[in-house]
Amino acid sequence: MHTLLDYDGHLPAYVNITDGKTADNKGAYDVPLLKGSVIVADRFYNDFDLLNVWNSNGVYFVVRHKENIKFKTIKELELPEKKHQHHLKDEIIELKGAKTKEKYPKRLRRVALWGEKNQQTIEVITNQRFWTANTITELYKARWEVEIFFRDIKQQLHIKSFIGTSQKVVMMQIWNALISILILKALKTQAKHPWCLSNLVAFIGLNLFVKVDLYQWLDNHFAKGQPSPNKCIQGVLF
Repeated sequence: MHTLLDYDGHLPAYVNITDGKTADNKGAYDVPLLKGSVIVADRFYNDFDLLNVWNSNGVYFVVRHKENIKFKTIKELELPEKKHQHHLKDEIIELKGAKTKEKYPKRLRRVALWGEKNQQTIEVITNQRFWTANTITELYKARWEVEIFFRDIKQQLHIKSFIGTSQKVVMMQIWNALISILILKALKTQAKHPWCLSNLVAFIGLNLFVKVDLYQWLDNHFAKGQPSPNKCIQGVLF
């Protein structure tokens, strides 16, 4: 499920579902992107043909590059002296190798930082020349929201195995999960109570057949004697 996650709402703006044999970078070619967009992606999207298409369309990217990338440094940019000490390198580079350079002939910016949480060096490339190194690294850190989104679908909605294995049945379950997560996050956003998504899913599951006003319940789910919903206007049958 190749997903374009909109960072503003942490919800998918576009989903392209393919078979498991389709590589991440190949599935990304079909994702529609607006000029001026900023795309943050993991190293599996470090496809220089793809990056060149994005760059030609006026799309900015921040992508973690592969360890075997071959380049030469054109210019080293100054790092801030008294803040953001986790930054290790900020430089303008040019790709080496005839085939690689043909795929992406323009210069790139390479930023390296020390990730304290995972105790490892994180290296990203971007076509954005004017942002600070800290802005670029903070953008890349925001990529983790993609992992959280997929984790919520798998854990909260229990989409780990499928009831049926035909393409139609699998597609139905995936799209139902996406619709469900959309509704749940919309309810979470509208509620005055600071719900944790896992708690909201659990409480709704416990109250599926309880007749209460949903929005009142979201705001004050422990209130006693909540008013019942409007009386049914259907006539008496017996």
